[in-house]
Amino acid sequence: MNKIENISEYLLNYQIKPSMQRLAIMEYLLANRIHPTAEDVYHALYPKIPTLSKTTVYNTLNLFVAQGALRMLVIDEKNVRFDIDTSLHAHFKCQQCMRVYDLPVENMDMVKVADETVGQITEMQLYYKGYCKHCLQGQKGKIN
Repeated sequence: MNKIENISEYLLNYQIKPSMQRLAIMEYLLANRIHPTAEDVYHALYPKIPTLSKTTVYNTLNLFVAQGALRMLVIDEKNVRFDIDTSLHAHFKCQQCMRVYDLPVENMDMVKVADETVGQITEMQLYYKGYCKHCLQGQKGKIN
């Protein structure tokens, strides 16, 4: 993903009017590419912005997704996560530490849909689950 130099311009490119809260949330997402949940974003920013509400965080993240500035990840039924990298790539979730990693995928656009009833595909998400190298090294022989 390209480095974003000016957050206000980035938001305006997606027809999002910059506000203090929106800028802070986008700045957090750019600085913390950890696929955070809305709760993660709220807890990270609340100490700096005590007037920030959870509703504002949820609404802002949903706005970013609706405008295409952010991707929503639904890897499991427990948490919706957000990804600032909107390029085509896959995700890997460690089943022990729960961290989500970006995975580059070659020719992701080459995936063919066999069903001719599909009209137009507007989104594709590819998820892998398993154990990350860090957890495997720390748990030698303990993970099945």
